[in-house]
Amino acid sequence: MEGIPDIAPFRTRKEELDAKMAEPDFFSDQRKAAELGREHTRLSEIIGMYDAAAKLEDDLAGNRALIGDPDADAELKELAEEEIAGLEEELAAKREELLLAMLPPDPSDSRNTIIEIRAGAGGDEASLFAGDLTRMYHRYADASGWKVEPMGASESDAGGFKEISFLITGEDVYKVLKYESGVHRVQRVPATEASGRIHTSTATVAVLPEAEEVDIEIKPEDLEITTTRASGAGGQHVNTTDSAVQMTHKPTGVTVYCADERSQHKNRAKALTVMRSRLLEAKQREEQEKYAADRRSQVGTGDRSERIRTYNFPQNRLTDHRIGLSLSLPPVMEGALDDLVEALRRADLQARLDAMNAGK
Repeated sequence: MEGIPDIAPFRTRKEELDAKMAEPDFFSDQRKAAELGREHTRLSEIIGMYDAAAKLEDDLAGNRALIGDPDADAELKELAEEEIAGLEEELAAKREELLLAMLPPDPSDSRNTIIEIRAGAGGDEASLFAGDLTRMYHRYADASGWKVEPMGASESDAGGFKEISFLITGEDVYKVLKYESGVHRVQRVPATEASGRIHTSTATVAVLPEAEEVDIEIKPEDLEITTTRASGAGGQHVNTTDSAVQMTHKPTGVTVYCADERSQHKNRAKALTVMRSRLLEAKQREEQEKYAADRRSQVGTGDRSERIRTYNFPQNRLTDHRIGLSLSLPPVMEGALDDLVEALRRADLQARLDAMNAGK
């Protein structure tokens, strides 16, 4: 089928999976069985879409041949001509659906996700904005039926966060939230600004797929772990035991600090979870950069000029600069992210389709 990748490798892989799934010990590894089951379902759907599109293409070719046949019945020719427009429209839709399905899925899409938010440029206003973003993602998670677990936070004297991280668990969390990585810029009049002057501040958002032990092996000798007493603004999170944990991965220099729990053991476990996810994200980024000059999900430095999105409070407008989309700001700040997420997803799919068609 012209313009469509060869279906043969998809059929071959499905046949391989058919044989694997018929083996007596297939379900001995539940995780692997579930993974291969999802792949089998996807391949079956792709092959079904291809066969349906091929039938439409054959029907269209048959109608065109009938119209061009000088010996064909005039009434049949008329019926065939009437069907052509509908067949062409249906085939175009099926081809697009098939192309989208053939795009390789992101293996991290089904994972739970750690979100890290850090105040960037702008002082106290940046930390307040980090708090606003935290509230926005928490509300979206609640609306999506996901669960949020705090992983660690450093509060600011102004009431927001210097940095905060939390784990979101649920269905397709990373698939939905992965486009949120980057620098978010806010423009508004701070409550402390007597002259009414608009300030510009930033916060960085990192979206990390939750890593498992099988993804990243961390040797105990590669970790440097220190414990301290937890402390926080306004006396919060203060205790009298050394429960806060700072963990450094010596080969990479990645450092994680967790003080959210009263128990040192729980903070160590959370720190290790975040550490694995950061190392997995770095590994994935390194692999992606072998094939692409830029990375859409790169966080950047937090400078005002590096932004993916602007939250303009005086104009009640949110603008995502990657796709040129503007939306009403108040609903978004209350967690209504569906329209934004869907627009970003569609833009990403279209870019990947364009790359596939260009043979990249």
